[in-house]
Amino acid sequence: MKQIDFSRGNVGICIAKSAIPLFVAQLINLLYNVVDRIYIARIPDVGTQSMGAIGLCFPLIILILAFTNLYAGGGAPIFSIERGRGDKDKASDYINIVFTLEVMTGLLLTLILFLFSKKLLILFGASDTSLQYALAYFRIYIIGTVFSMLAIGLNPFINAEGFPVIGMVTVAIGAVLNLILDPIFIFSLGLEIRGAAFATLISQVVSAIFVISFLKSKRSEYGIKILSFRRLLALKKEILNVLGLGMTSFIMQVTNSLVQIACNSVLGKTGGDIYISIMALVSSIRQMLEVPLLALVEGSSPVISFNYGAGDYRRVKKAGAYMFLFEIVYALLIWGAIIVFPHFFIAIFSDDASLLEKTQAAVKIYFSTFVFMTFQYTGQTMFKSLNMKRQAIFFSLLRKVVIVIPLTYILPYSFGFGTDGVFMAEPVSNVLGGLASFLTMLFVTRKLLRKKDVEL
Repeated sequence: MKQIDFSRGNVGICIAKSAIPLFVAQLINLLYNVVDRIYIARIPDVGTQSMGAIGLCFPLIILILAFTNLYAGGGAPIFSIERGRGDKDKASDYINIVFTLEVMTGLLLTLILFLFSKKLLILFGASDTSLQYALAYFRIYIIGTVFSMLAIGLNPFINAEGFPVIGMVTVAIGAVLNLILDPIFIFSLGLEIRGAAFATLISQVVSAIFVISFLKSKRSEYGIKILSFRRLLALKKEILNVLGLGMTSFIMQVTNSLVQIACNSVLGKTGGDIYISIMALVSSIRQMLEVPLLALVEGSSPVISFNYGAGDYRRVKKAGAYMFLFEIVYALLIWGAIIVFPHFFIAIFSDDASLLEKTQAAVKIYFSTFVFMTFQYTGQTMFKSLNMKRQAIFFSLLRKVVIVIPLTYILPYSFGFGTDGVFMAEPVSNVLGGLASFLTMLFVTRKLLRKKDVEL
């Protein structure tokens, strides 16, 4: 598994070499998520209720992911920049800061979420019926919090070192194991929704062990270790740098969680538990369709950051252009497919006839401006990759906090759109937030790179 040199060769091919293994990894991981929810939705007699329970757990699962990405989303781009500058010691500091913070935060979150999971789920809109299923799933799931954070949080560093195939394998191991364990625990052992949680827990542990083993091996240029409290204090500036840039990813995930909470709350009141299940289906479809986009931006980011650190701004510009081109072509194709054939995508996750008509209407509304997601992704990725903290944080807040969450309440109640209003908030934000992020990125990054060229 050859290491990629981000400083040489055609930029588009370089991105493709980095993105394709990430796409395969995320596709495998998606397959696990899809099959996991297919199994859950088909649990005899309680499949729809169990699917709704998973939807209620989404905000808390997203919260865990938010803290994971707070450190990884800040540390990995800076790590790549330092690699580009040739500062191995500084790069090593950043990967170890992330490793230490992931472990510490994971342990703390496990304790807090286990103790307060019932109150939080009720706060997020769980009814008496759905609460029992949500608790059964989530209290098992959170036992693996530390392992989940390490597997997800350290994987970007494997990719940043130029080993995307290894990164792919780390994801694939957990996903494939989950695929094998799901039917055994859910159906053969009769554990139903708890079985899905046990399968996920075991898979997270195995993935984390594999990631850590590679980063401690001789193939990794840096290795990892838990830093002492004294060492953390000495690296206070670097930690603040990680947190500053990582706040972008954190805000994106936290606001996703807040959006999910708002959607579940409004849908529960305006449409009942069935619409919470519909939102879970819509969220699952979105997660599936975003896989190639995520692979493209995650494959492009280390190329952009490394060459920015190395001072090759021509390759930075080319990488950004290729990233956007690949994204827009994919988004246009998939947008047309889901608007014309929504039933196909819904049927992947559920065969419940009572959900079909209502879910089709929700899907057409929710994905009506999907293509504009590419503008948001491109803008945010460029800001993060170039360590532009303020812009990255601002546009993370703009789309979700300023646009989506208020509209989730305003459209259903003030404008009388009911449940449709909840699904309309997202497409409106795609257009407004996406274009604002992209156009600002074009102006700011051109100015920055022109200034750097002059300084050289």
